[in-house]
Amino acid sequence: MFILLVSIIIGLFVAMLFVNIYFRMRVLRTYRKLVKHRVEFGAAHIFNRQKMEEEIFPLYPEMKDDILAFVNHLRYSIRMATVLIALITLFGAVLMYFRE
Repeated sequence: MFILLVSIIIGLFVAMLFVNIYFRMRVLRTYRKLVKHRVEFGAAHIFNRQKMEEEIFPLYPEMKDDILAFVNHLRYSIRMATVLIALITLFGAVLMYFRE
């Protein structure tokens, strides 16, 4: 049981690392394109779609698809990292409980 839990935790850690690298590459690719076209917006716009539609899309209508791709990749990356961290913490707690 102990070896199985350690293997699961190591697998989840590797998965989190892979997801982080993969989405970081996708986010950075889109981010470079937005920087090249001088698109600027803040964190409040990323997490509030209505604010994004009201304030940013009218300023950069030709970059709407890239902005949405960037925001969606960023949100998905955050969501996946949160889930994987929660799973690693949960399995770590179970591992500590069964260690004795």
